[in-house]
Amino acid sequence: MTIRSVNDLQAGVKLTQDVHTPLGGLLFQKGKVLLPRDLDVLKAFLVKQVNVEGSDGDTTKIPTVKTAGQKPALIFSDVENAVTDEAARKDQPLHEEYDNTLKLVKGCYQSALTGELEMYEVRNQMEALLKHHKDYDILKFSPRMTSRHEYRYHHAVLCALSSYKLARWIDLPQKDWLQIAFAGLLHDIGNCKIDPLLLNKPTKLTAEEKEEVRCHTTYGYQILKNVTAVNEGVRLAALQHHEKVDGSGYPLRLEGSKIHIYARVIAVTDIFHAMTLDKLYQGAQSPYIVLEQLQLEAFGKLDPVIVQTFINKVTSLHNGTKVRLSNNAVGEIVFTDSLHPTRPMVSVNGQIINLMQQRQLFIEEVIS
Repeated sequence: MTIRSVNDLQAGVKLTQDVHTPLGGLLFQKGKVLLPRDLDVLKAFLVKQVNVEGSDGDTTKIPTVKTAGQKPALIFSDVENAVTDEAARKDQPLHEEYDNTLKLVKGCYQSALTGELEMYEVRNQMEALLKHHKDYDILKFSPRMTSRHEYRYHHAVLCALSSYKLARWIDLPQKDWLQIAFAGLLHDIGNCKIDPLLLNKPTKLTAEEKEEVRCHTTYGYQILKNVTAVNEGVRLAALQHHEKVDGSGYPLRLEGSKIHIYARVIAVTDIFHAMTLDKLYQGAQSPYIVLEQLQLEAFGKLDPVIVQTFINKVTSLHNGTKVRLSNNAVGEIVFTDSLHPTRPMVSVNGQIINLMQQRQLFIEEVIS
């Protein structure tokens, strides 16, 4: 072990101690092999020196060159490409089951009109989909085929997946995980009884139209109240997912803990996916901008613990993610500060852009 100046480091060295930011946040963990972009991050945070493997007389690099003359950067590139290819292969079953669930939920909306939800089939398909939940990354996942005309069905499946993960993150009992996935899938089922022209109206709704659209919550509860395969939490999620913790929501103007925990979870995933999907009357918004808006909503409108857990979890493991900024520059996330998870540091053509400092910029799109 030796202490080395950051200015003297080369890519490929291995840290022997954790590295922290000047404010105490964890920057890199012990054992990490530093890549070229990591050296830029250290310099951007004004870290002067770190503990690395090697003797005092030499900074020992971790062997990376497999062939004479091959550059270490090429080795890192090959490794990253291999990881990407492996991730793509792992995603195939997830996408297949997603498509199967999408097809099923379309049928649910049709059968709900006659009051005959085939929950045995829904349960089997949800279990098949959720087997691949570890491959589902909320910010990175994109359906293979989307259509603005099928917004409500994609919204339902994505809410099911995200609500399942969020339920686990907030430590709900295991018995609730599948049920809350049902809640995500079916929370808007009452929309099957609303005129599609109203749901897709591009201009502002009249007071009468707004009241009719809001009835989807009570319609949903009525559809689900006689479905024995779901618990009361699923029914209440359909009824209460537009309630706000300050009592300003609808249809019952409930406050705080009077809103069922399923509904408080669904409220977060519902807003997130509603704003990040293309609709007939509105384009998708940046997921990072939506997360910032969710953070604002958490003050008095949504359950703040659930919101903060959601934001922290979906942004915590995205170093290396390719993104497009609002100025159209394409870069890679190199560090996410847990105190400001929606405004990470992004490397663009070797330059580190700190989105906390450059507030006029934001992440417009997550590319991969």
